[in-house]
Amino acid sequence: MADQIQEGSIHFPFPYTPYSIQKDFMAELYRVLEAGKIGIFESPTGTGKSLSLICGALSWLRDFEKKKRQEEARFLDRGIAPPNHLEEPPPHMSTSQGAPDTSKPTGEPDWIAQFVQKKEEKDMIDKLRDEQIRKKKREERLQQIRHNAHLKYAAKRMRQEEEEMEHLLHLSKEMLAAAGSGQPEEELGREEELVLAEYESDEEKKTVSGALEEDDEDLEEEHVTKIYYCSRTHSQLIQFVHENLCVNEEVKRLGSVHLINDRCLEMQKNKHEKKNKEEEKAKKRKTETRTSCPFYNYEQMQFLRDEVLMEVKDIEQLVALGKEAQACPYYGSRFAIPSAQLVVLPYQMLLHAATRHAAGIKLEGQVVIIDEAHNLIDSITSIHSAEVSGSQLCQAHSQLSQYMERYRKLLKAKNLMYIKQILYLLEKFVTVLGGNVKQNPNTQNLFQTGTELKTINDFLFQSQIDNINLFKVQRYFEKSMVSRKFAPIQLFGFTKEYGGVSILPPSKERSKLAGFQHFLQSLKPGTGAAPSSPSGEDESRPPWLGSPLMQIESFLAALTTANQDGRIIVSRQGSLSQSSLRFLLLNPSVHFAQVVKECRAMIIAGGTMQPMADFREQLLECAGIGTERVVEFSCGHVIPPDNILPIVLCSGPSNQQLEFIYQKRELPQMMDEIGRILCNLCNVVPGGVVCFFPSYEYLYKVQAHWEQSGLLTRLAVKKKIFQEPNRANQVEQVLTEYSRCIKRCSQVKGVMTGALLLSVVGGKMSEGINFSDDLGRCVVMVGMPYPNIRSLELQEKMAYLDQTLPNSPGKSLIENLCMKAVNQSIGRAIRHQQDFASILLLDQRYSRPSILAKLPSWIRDQVEIKATFGPAFAALRKFHREKSDPS
Repeated sequence: MADQIQEGSIHFPFPYTPYSIQKDFMAELYRVLEAGKIGIFESPTGTGKSLSLICGALSWLRDFEKKKRQEEARFLDRGIAPPNHLEEPPPHMSTSQGAPDTSKPTGEPDWIAQFVQKKEEKDMIDKLRDEQIRKKKREERLQQIRHNAHLKYAAKRMRQEEEEMEHLLHLSKEMLAAAGSGQPEEELGREEELVLAEYESDEEKKTVSGALEEDDEDLEEEHVTKIYYCSRTHSQLIQFVHENLCVNEEVKRLGSVHLINDRCLEMQKNKHEKKNKEEEKAKKRKTETRTSCPFYNYEQMQFLRDEVLMEVKDIEQLVALGKEAQACPYYGSRFAIPSAQLVVLPYQMLLHAATRHAAGIKLEGQVVIIDEAHNLIDSITSIHSAEVSGSQLCQAHSQLSQYMERYRKLLKAKNLMYIKQILYLLEKFVTVLGGNVKQNPNTQNLFQTGTELKTINDFLFQSQIDNINLFKVQRYFEKSMVSRKFAPIQLFGFTKEYGGVSILPPSKERSKLAGFQHFLQSLKPGTGAAPSSPSGEDESRPPWLGSPLMQIESFLAALTTANQDGRIIVSRQGSLSQSSLRFLLLNPSVHFAQVVKECRAMIIAGGTMQPMADFREQLLECAGIGTERVVEFSCGHVIPPDNILPIVLCSGPSNQQLEFIYQKRELPQMMDEIGRILCNLCNVVPGGVVCFFPSYEYLYKVQAHWEQSGLLTRLAVKKKIFQEPNRANQVEQVLTEYSRCIKRCSQVKGVMTGALLLSVVGGKMSEGINFSDDLGRCVVMVGMPYPNIRSLELQEKMAYLDQTLPNSPGKSLIENLCMKAVNQSIGRAIRHQQDFASILLLDQRYSRPSILAKLPSWIRDQVEIKATFGPAFAALRKFHREKSDPS
């Protein structure tokens, strides 16, 4: 049972007795939410940050709802509408933003103003009573589900009977279809359906979408005040990537997420079309062959919605429940969003406007918590950036032009107009790269090579497409879903080089897609021949072919960004296929501003948020958020201060000054000095030592030098040496072997005392990996991992910040990026209260006050600066001797 922890007048439910820093964390979070502000919170890994976030936020929500209920009851008893009609605006919003202006116009008689006011009060009281009735019914329904399990089993039996009946009917239809001789006609009908269904007129589109929206509104409820909690840790990303909420086996067999989404939308559309046809009594054979999804059933999705609201469920449980209830888990959970008080979601769903809208997420007046936010700026930039290669441009042009020629007589004039515009855009993009869409991109050698950076307007003028309304083209892509016509598809059997492929989907979908398959097979080989798959791929698995038009769609959407907020990078690399156009987002606050301004309050939290200036300047100030609304909070670690020994080392054992600038770091004496330091460390540090290098290239050069000089052999006497792998799928294996080696050495007590792991800053092991206890008794940072100052992207970003914000923050951007990467890497060790570790920063530049200030406070407060190696080694030996043998 959860403990009730009191901090002042606030009671926090907690599963165990919290640390004092957790109490401070929750209390500050509560105050930020109550004031409707934006908090940037830093709490080291191992301090229960995520639990403190949830408990603190839910405590505020509990008290908020309690006050709201009391206020509603008081006003209902008096029969007077509450102020602001109970739609309390976020504290940061002005009265004009939060509630309508009810002041009477100049010259309006008092009796009219009084009448309008009374009518509004009466309407709001009626609305409030209706809301309370709905809320009471919902609570009664949930209670009934909890206490009457027999209803669930009765419904299950009914579903099984319906499933049996549907299966028998399905078999009967298949037998009748097999007995007929209309297979060619069915294939033709299917081909026509796939082609024309996506290219209806605007009016027809509105009719269908209107029907969908109308049915969705039947289940849509008013959103209660809720907390949106999103994160992006390594394990959570894997879960979100691999889990699919579709439970329709026939649809899941399509494999590709894009094909699954399209088939899902098509089956919903078929359901609405079927209903309209029945009402009009005008059924045709072609529409009878269309199938609707049996899991898209409102009654069963309502049942699933209630099950989701009754008890917290993860993705796996949601899928299992959907199969059992014969209801769609995606739409069932989506219908649960309005009534849910806590919604957990990945970064991308919150930060991308179109995805938010599709998922039914409404942020107005809600609380948003972004956990693991150290990479928030990079995530927003990545989500809204786009790149297309010359090969993709040629493939898209080849596919779309052949598609247009094949179906020219079936496509309407407006659709033909837009397709021609897209083809024109593709031609101009290829011309900018110096190529020709009518030739194979792999054989086109470019006379002009190099990289150019252009403003969006300059690029549009140079491409000669400034006369085309890209907003309308983007809207056409969204409405017609033309890019999905060539969505990523799995190839079975063989590949036809073209701008197209041969599709052989599995099972029944194979025969149903036969007509469309014939069209794709008929596409001519040539101009956009896709390059062969990389040799590193698993040849036993069917290959996947991405949709070039989907990349084009993303790039065109990026071109609608304001001129000052982005840049276009034109990269010409020898051949057209290797060249590319890339959109670089300079101002991530453009997409973050809407989230911040809509929500009531926001918490941006992470284990290593230093330096916080980046979040404040690049996200909040650029979004127009005043400093008075921003609160920064950083707490200490749960470990005792003497459980950590951070040292800045300025020189090595041979008195070689440690300054790993680019011009010096590859000198033999510098690489030798790193090896000598590690040899000494491995003699006194038990268990695991993790050493981070600034780049893969430098790691390989140092390792090769050690092997030649014999230092690698000396290191291997005390520690077995492991290296961060090149391929992501090998990381787990290396970590497992590293862990087993350390455990084995601690048990055997021989000459070898553990393992040495050579890693890279910003690599696969610098984030989301847990080096607790013996896995990370010492973390070594070689040099300072500054980004490449000669990068065009970085230079443009610095210039943008200098032009946009005061005090020239562009100059500090490089240093901030470096220290953010350092903090992430050294934060891999010390993961709980009893853990201990030493941290060795090998570069005299770490001793600068400006650099020390950007370390996390719990490390910065304990840092020791050692000018020579002797005192540093003595301190390390004493620290590990005392911690390893406390007696």
